[in-house]
Amino acid sequence: MEEEDIKLPDVNYSDEDIKTLDWQEHIRRRPGMYIGKLGDGSSADDGIYVLLKEVLDNSIDEYMMGFGKTIDVTIEEGIVKVRDHGRGVPLTKVKDVSSKMNTGAKYDSKAFKKSVGLNGVGIKAVNALSKLFFIQSFRDGKTAAVEYDKAQVTREEKIQPTNEENGTLIEFIPDETIFTNYNFRDDYIESLLKNYVFLNTGLTIVYNGKKFFSKNGLVDLLNENMTSDPLYPIIHIKDADIEVVITHTDQYGEEYYSFVNGQHTTQGGTHQSAFRESLSRVIKEFYNKNFDYADIRSGIVAAISIKVEEPVFESQTKTKLGSKDMAPGGPSVQKFIGDFLKKELDNYLHKKTETSEILLKKILESEKERKAIAGVTKLARERAKKANLHNKKLRDCRIHYNDNKGDNLDESSIFITEGDSASGSITKSRNPNLQAVFSLRGKPLNSFGLTKKIVYENEEFNLLQAALNIEDGLDGLRYNKIIIATDADTDGMHIRLLLLTFFLQFFPDLIKKNHVYILQTPLFRVRNKKETIYCYTEEERLNAIKKLGVNPEITRFKGLGEISPDEFRHFIGKDIRLDKVTMKKEDSVSNMLNFYMGKNTPERQEFIIDNLVVEEDEI
Repeated sequence: MEEEDIKLPDVNYSDEDIKTLDWQEHIRRRPGMYIGKLGDGSSADDGIYVLLKEVLDNSIDEYMMGFGKTIDVTIEEGIVKVRDHGRGVPLTKVKDVSSKMNTGAKYDSKAFKKSVGLNGVGIKAVNALSKLFFIQSFRDGKTAAVEYDKAQVTREEKIQPTNEENGTLIEFIPDETIFTNYNFRDDYIESLLKNYVFLNTGLTIVYNGKKFFSKNGLVDLLNENMTSDPLYPIIHIKDADIEVVITHTDQYGEEYYSFVNGQHTTQGGTHQSAFRESLSRVIKEFYNKNFDYADIRSGIVAAISIKVEEPVFESQTKTKLGSKDMAPGGPSVQKFIGDFLKKELDNYLHKKTETSEILLKKILESEKERKAIAGVTKLARERAKKANLHNKKLRDCRIHYNDNKGDNLDESSIFITEGDSASGSITKSRNPNLQAVFSLRGKPLNSFGLTKKIVYENEEFNLLQAALNIEDGLDGLRYNKIIIATDADTDGMHIRLLLLTFFLQFFPDLIKKNHVYILQTPLFRVRNKKETIYCYTEEERLNAIKKLGVNPEITRFKGLGEISPDEFRHFIGKDIRLDKVTMKKEDSVSNMLNFYMGKNTPERQEFIIDNLVVEEDEI
């Protein structure tokens, strides 16, 4: 082709194409840049909780500076209120701090160098994304306030006298045009508030009348989250800019909670990586034995909190620390944590000989088990490669959770299903960029009471572990959501229990880190010539019949394989219904598995009879 034959598209590029958005319009058009995903409140990292956190962070900063020991939080009829008892925003700056970008107290103040919210965006984003935002400051017997609607001023109260204590009150209602059908969940809010008090001993947060307070800091955090008994008393060591707690349990895997300047870094980062490595090295040197790091960390439950000057995070929502240094020109994060553990942890183990003896016994047991299955694991890895996962068991997706690139990593999912028909329907219906499918062959083995050797000897478990890429921990996890998709019958429920047993037995951190879900699929399809309604409950079925009128066609889905790929697209798309598998403090893994999956048949039969529910169409 000659050069003169090439025709470029006729695209105009003129002055009219250059646009400057107001700050509030930019936030409203690109909310993900400021608060991560939106969501409806069904996940702990949904945007409505980020809005609450942005407000709370300012109150926490005041507490850390020594002002205000109590923060009051209420959520009633959709209105969120946060009242602290700090110094109060300077009265002439109430409007500026809530409506002018890059305005805040933390840029040049040494006191705020170890704060999270250094970008001057925080409550401005809350303002822009709320249909009502009200801020009032009480300071030295005077008060001033401003009210907004989507960041547009609707009312401004000038400075006037007050009898109120010093502090700041913020009220907001998230904009339902951005956060559609949202709902605040108490369990997520309470978890957030507990972390605040664990990291700020002496602080009291009152949420809808319920008080949260911690006397022992991160020790309380570990006791709150552990679902197995510690093998030895929790090691608790701290200094000015670092606090660490460590123990071991009989569980498999590694469990870490990490924080930077009060921010829960759920995806870890440089500090968590440095902690894992330094911890292993110090313990190895203490015993002066050539232990494998994996044996040292097997069963560990630990938390670390550090304070970093001007921290750099890998996303706006600050869930992964990227900073390599503790401060500009200061020591590296790796050296700071390593030096601290070398001194304090080594001293602790020398002084607490009973703890060091128990820890040594645990490491030796882990080493013995690892060596016993060394040959099996090598063969299993080879078998997994030969099985050609991508064609035989796994229909993979293109974007994975640990890719560290792209905007939708949190949506990367894998459906675990049973049978060719069910896996075929999901495979044809899925989004191939973000949704993978793993097909089971029959019922998995009941793994309760078995050692990890079975993970490698059993083909299904071996290939599933390889597909998830979790042999060496969650750092390589390829999917954020592991979705169990089984039929809503007794066989499907049994398969679901066997899979949950496998995860609880060998990879409990998958559940604790909120990666495991159950797919809800409709039980009924109710339709007439004009409309089709899918129903997930008997109540929904009755409402659908009432809505559609006389004699609609009613279909009861007995299995996933009966649902056509075209229909399945409705159930695994943007309206997907998922039940998150969660664990609470009182959920002892060993006791729970022993009851539901052990050999206590009479007790379990009695439980089933006492809780039996018979559906109407089975009578």
